[in-house]
Amino acid sequence: MTPRENILRLYRRQGYAHAPVRLKLCPALQAEYERRAGEAAYGEYFDYPEGFGRRGVPPLQPVPRPPVDWARYYPEPLAPGTRFSDYGVAREPGSVAAAHMTRMHHPLATATSLEEIKAYPYPQYDAQAIDEMRTVTAEIHRDGLAALGQMQCTIWETAWYLRSMPALMMDMYEADEKATVLLDIITENSCRRAVAFAAAGVDIIELGDDVGMQHAPLMSAEMYREWLKPRLAKVIAAVRAVRPDILVFYHSDGFVEPFIPDWLEVGVDILNPVQPESMDFADLHARYGDRISFDGTLGTQTTMPFGTPDDVRTTVHRNLDQAGSAGGLLCCPTHMLEPEVPWANIEAYVQACKDFVPSG
Repeated sequence: MTPRENILRLYRRQGYAHAPVRLKLCPALQAEYERRAGEAAYGEYFDYPEGFGRRGVPPLQPVPRPPVDWARYYPEPLAPGTRFSDYGVAREPGSVAAAHMTRMHHPLATATSLEEIKAYPYPQYDAQAIDEMRTVTAEIHRDGLAALGQMQCTIWETAWYLRSMPALMMDMYEADEKATVLLDIITENSCRRAVAFAAAGVDIIELGDDVGMQHAPLMSAEMYREWLKPRLAKVIAAVRAVRPDILVFYHSDGFVEPFIPDWLEVGVDILNPVQPESMDFADLHARYGDRISFDGTLGTQTTMPFGTPDDVRTTVHRNLDQAGSAGGLLCCPTHMLEPEVPWANIEAYVQACKDFVPSG
């Protein structure tokens, strides 16, 4: 069984041979990794190449356009080193100690008219420009790995990054047409980007928008169903029209249990990250495990930074046992691993996956 076959079977709950590994290191831990491993790939360093069963495909790039003077959308000067996204969202750099933390600025936060929303220089995408994506996907498949299309911040987060969360929330609450136009523009762009991944042949597309806080949803179920669910459904339908068997992975941090039935309805196959500080995996699995798979469950606010290697091992094996021999869980940290995580716990996580034998 190739790593690609293994991870796809796990996500489809069809039985699997070994527990895959998934982790992301913050800059400080990446520097520690490079000190220990040099230029070795994760699979080589951890001696578990079959456990890293996937690789990302470069996303669709915007159609080239003349340079945009983004500064005109920001009344205050921005710090040196500020970067702008394709949508013109500014991110000021953080400290050296927290290089992956930035301060975000919202270019449409002060927009007061529908004309300002419509006139904004949004990126444009050509969903047919996929030659490079298709080539990379084929290379990944030749290597026996699953190909990923990553486009989290699919609708909601891209919109509030532009508008600011308070302003967009008020637009939605007041049924202001500014929210409708902004969300529709972003949804159309997301459809084009997602269709490009599907046409390129990826196996898994990673969508997502954070709609949960630590112990409560970020918005009511009614607001979600009115504003965001139909637009997510549109993106997934566009993808499935091109590649019906694609696996749809959906990310949202925090407490999101009220939305799971909605995600099932629109075609989500995999839920990430299932934070144990916010939701109980055993409970979710008992209620939904026959209809959706999970990715995550290993706490980055608790077990990984503050547990022992034995705690890590116990948690990994407990959760994988809960999912059962059919699969349905890729057990992995729920977020980027931060500087507080002991290196021994990272080693323990990978070793726990290597040691786990699916029963049955």
